[in-house]
Parts: sequence; C-alpha cells; structure tokens
Amino acid sequence: MTRIPPASEDQLAASKDMLALAAAALGFEANSLKIMARNPAMLQGFMALSGAILGPGATLDPVLRQMIAHITSTAAGCIYCQAHTAHGAVHSGLAADKLSVVWEYETSPLFSPAERAALALAQAGGSVPNQSTQAHFEALKAHFSAYEIVEIVGVIALFGFLNRWNDTLATPLEDGPLAFAQAQLSARGWAVGKHG
Repeated sequence: MTRIPPASEDQLAASKDMLALAAAALGFEANSLKIMARNPAMLQGFMALSGAILGPGATLDPVLRQMIAHITSTAAGCIYCQAHTAHGAVHSGLAADKLSVVWEYETSPLFSPAERAALALAQAGGSVPNQSTQAHFEALKAHFSAYEIVEIVGVIALFGFLNRWNDTLATPLEDGPLAFAQAQLSARGWAVGKHG
C-alpha cells in the first residue's frame, strides 16, 4: 500500500496535460506521477527532465534506453521500476527472448559490444555505493560519442531518482506493468512485494 496516496482529483486535473503526455508515452497512467502531482512544480520539473532524457529529441535507441533503465533499476532494487522498464523495453521493441537474458548481457550473443558497455555502466551506476570506474567510460568511448554517454548517464541518474521515489513511497504498481512483470520477470525472482 502506498505511503502517500495520489493527488486529489482537483490536483490531478491541474496537471492533466503533463499526466496525459506521460500516459501516451507509457501506455498507462503512472501512479508515481499521480503522487508527484501533489507538488505541481516538482511534476513539471520532473517531466521536463524526463522529456530531455527520454523524449523524441534523445539520440539513443529507445530499446537501449529502456534496457539501461531496467539494469539500473534492478541494481538499485526498485521492484516498481523493474516492472516499468521491462514493460517499456518490450513496448519499445525489445524481443522477449532478449529480455529474458538481459542479466547475461556480458556473455549472451544477443548483446552487442556497445550494449554490453552501456549495460555494464548501468549496473555499476545503479548500485549502492556506485561502482562506476574510468574503465566503464573507456569501454563506452569505443561505441558512443560524448553526447551519447551523457545521455546514458542521464538515463541512469533519472532512474536513480525514480528508484528512490517509488521504493520509498511503496508506489502501487499499475495493472499493465504488474501483469507483464508477473509473466516475464517472476522466473528471475521478481515479486510485487510492497508495490501490490
């Protein structure tokens, strides 16, 4: 059960355009944003940052962004964000067989060297304490421009915020991502826990 309920109907109505934009991108209304709508300035700032990192102006492939977000969220231990990012990765075009071995990115032939470098930084950057090293960045430089590396770190950092937000608030998981995670992630030990 959530520790703070979503915003009131009046507060949600005041943020309806931002919430509709997020729902169009996600395919569902995110409970995390409905809670954030209690502070419209925070929601507005978050949406601006999210749009800059994940929006149509981003240069990284949307599937790669979602895999980075998923590895980051799993390393951080956020059940809510694991469900969202796995669901988002498949929604963006990731094959289910690749999702099922995403944690074997270092050895699976399904992952390119560029993906391996990005996901290694995601795992290191999502860990607490942070495990990123200069070697991670040297590996990234073989495949990505400095601009793209900033985007990769932006995804890691954005989901660092979301991981703390949703794990702290015990944000209830929406029906779509919940059903998806139960079907696709349970074999890896995923369970809804406090987000049910």
